[in-house]
Amino acid sequence: MSPLEKLIKSVLEALFDEDTWAAIGTGLIKIVAILFITSILIKVGKLAIRNIFKVRAPAKLRISERREATLLKLTENILTYFVFFFASVMILAELNIDVKALLAGAGIVGLAVGFGAQSLVKDIITGFFIIFEDQFSVGDYIRIDQFEGTVEEIGLRTTKIKNWTGEVHILPNGSIMQVTNFSLNNSVAFVDVSIAYEGDIVKVEQVLQELFEKLPEKYEDMVKPPEILGIQNMAAADVMLRVVSETLPMRHFYIARQLRKEIKLCLDEHGIEIPFPRLVMYTRNEQDNPKLNAEG
Repeated sequence: MSPLEKLIKSVLEALFDEDTWAAIGTGLIKIVAILFITSILIKVGKLAIRNIFKVRAPAKLRISERREATLLKLTENILTYFVFFFASVMILAELNIDVKALLAGAGIVGLAVGFGAQSLVKDIITGFFIIFEDQFSVGDYIRIDQFEGTVEEIGLRTTKIKNWTGEVHILPNGSIMQVTNFSLNNSVAFVDVSIAYEGDIVKVEQVLQELFEKLPEKYEDMVKPPEILGIQNMAAADVMLRVVSETLPMRHFYIARQLRKEIKLCLDEHGIEIPFPRLVMYTRNEQDNPKLNAEG
C-alpha cells in the first residue's frame, strides 16, 4: 500500500470514527457556550458599571459629568478587553493548544516586538495622561490640529472626534501635541447692530437694554443679560453697535442667531430703521453743458 493510500485510509477512518465526531461536537458546544457566556458577562458587566456611576451621581463629592462619562466609557472598554482575553484563552485550551507555552512564547516575542512598537507605547502613555489630567472628556468640543468636533470616545490608544457634518476622526493619542478645549469655560456671543446716522443712538440703546433684561428668562443658555459695549465702528452709511452675551459653553452660535432675531423684531416694533444700501442716480442734461453741445 502506497503512502498516499495509507493517508487516505487514515483520513477516512477518522471521518467515520464516532469518537472523533463526538469530541468535535463537544468542543464546538463548549466554544459556543464560552462565546455565549462571554457576551452575557460583557452585557451584565457594562450594566453594573453604569449602575455604579448612577449610584455615585447623587453623592456630594462627585466628579464632573464630563469626566464621569469618560471614565464610564474607558471602564467598559477595559472590561471588554479582559473578558475577551480570558475567553480566547479558554477557546485555545478547548482546541488542545498549549496555552502556557503560547503565553511564554508571547512574552519573549513581545519583548522583541516592544522595541519596534514605540508608537503604540507612546499612544498608551499619552492616553493615560489625557485621562489622568482631565485635558478633555467625552462630550467636550475640542480642536486638535486641523480636526475640530465633539469627543465621542477616549481610549488608551486612540481618541474619536465627530465634527458637525458627521465625520468621525480617529486620532492616535501619541499624535496629540496640543489641544484647544472649548467646553471648559463659558462662551461669549457677539452681535453687531447697524444704526443709521439719522437714528437716535441713545434711544436705540435704551430700547435694546429693556429687551436684554427679559432674554435670560426666555433662553436658558444665557448666563446673564446681554450687554451693549458701545460703538464698534463708524462706516460710510451706518454706525455699528456691538452687543455681547455670556452663554453656556459652545452655545454662543445659537444665542447669537437668536439675538439677531430678537433685535430685529424689537427695532421694527419701535420704528427704528436699520440702514440698507441706497443707490442715487443723477442724470445730466446735455443742454446744461454748452461745451458738450459745441463738441456734439
